Amino acid sequence: METFLGLDYPTWWFLVVGALFSGYAVLDGFDFGAGAWHLFFKKDHSRRVAMNAVGPVWDGNEVWLVIGGGALFAGFPVMYATFFSSMYIPFMLFLVFLILRGISIEVRGKEKWVWWRNTFDITYSISSIMLAFLLGVVLGNVLQGLAIGENYQYQDTGFFEFLNPYSLLTGFTTLFLFMTHGAIYLLVKTEGRLFAKLTILLKKGLILFMVFFGITTMYTLLYIPHLSDDFKANPILFIAPLITFLSIANVPRLANKKRYKLAFAFSSITIASMLVLVAIELYPTLLFSTIDSQYSIDIYNAASSEDSMKNMLIIVAIGAPLVLSYTFFVYRTFRGKVQLDETSY
Repeated sequence: METFLGLDYPTWWFLVVGALFSGYAVLDGFDFGAGAWHLFFKKDHSRRVAMNAVGPVWDGNEVWLVIGGGALFAGFPVMYATFFSSMYIPFMLFLVFLILRGISIEVRGKEKWVWWRNTFDITYSISSIMLAFLLGVVLGNVLQGLAIGENYQYQDTGFFEFLNPYSLLTGFTTLFLFMTHGAIYLLVKTEGRLFAKLTILLKKGLILFMVFFGITTMYTLLYIPHLSDDFKANPILFIAPLITFLSIANVPRLANKKRYKLAFAFSSITIASMLVLVAIELYPTLLFSTIDSQYSIDIYNAASSEDSMKNMLIIVAIGAPLVLSYTFFVYRTFRGKVQLDETSY
């Protein structure tokens, strides 16, 4: 198999897809988390400030999801087909909540009726909570494995099969991680009474995340042993969980010192490093089969042709700097504390 800089093209594409979804998790993670706290803010002014903190960036963050999904389809069409058919229900729910959330952000401020604003506040917050939770549920199913049989066909075993104990744990862990990430982002963007309230909410989010992260880690080690095989075979890989634990520990330390920009950087590193752990645990497998390992989908039996991957990497090399430049420009333009005016949500 042909290689580029010592890596074969399926491995390169695995890294590209992983990087795109990591970028999406970091960026959309904080606005899902910010939305999850929304109903904890009682004043209309506080809710407007919180919503305007994510208002200029939320739709740009979702670009990473679109590109990541396209890259997955282009690079690993077999995995894409099996994955989306097996996780059809959570993905359809995700799409519904994504639409409801976008509508809520855009139309909440169009009328001044209290019932109107309260309705879309509720829709916005619940949608944000469910989006974060569903991402974790899907990730839990990927790590645990799916009932994949011959010809990589998903063997449907029940309407709510995706809601198993492990996926629920990863769902709540992801939700509280994003809520912590979102609270820190709002602390960077707000001031006054809302800022003071967020300092309290951040502590609660951190505690809940650490509790569920600890439980999920223990469950993984005890009941899903195949995820630790690569670490046992290559002790050098233990540097990845070490970085993750250190980045998690740095978040409350920096928050206590009120260095919220640095805390946000480390919560971003936490999310990215946790996804690096996922990549290490999976590689080269993309989807484990719980029926028989011979039916598992990996980066080789799911890949597009080598020529296709080679050409698509050229497109990535051109497009990635453009996306990064656009993202940097948007965040640079809307830096600083939120100030409401007549154009605000």
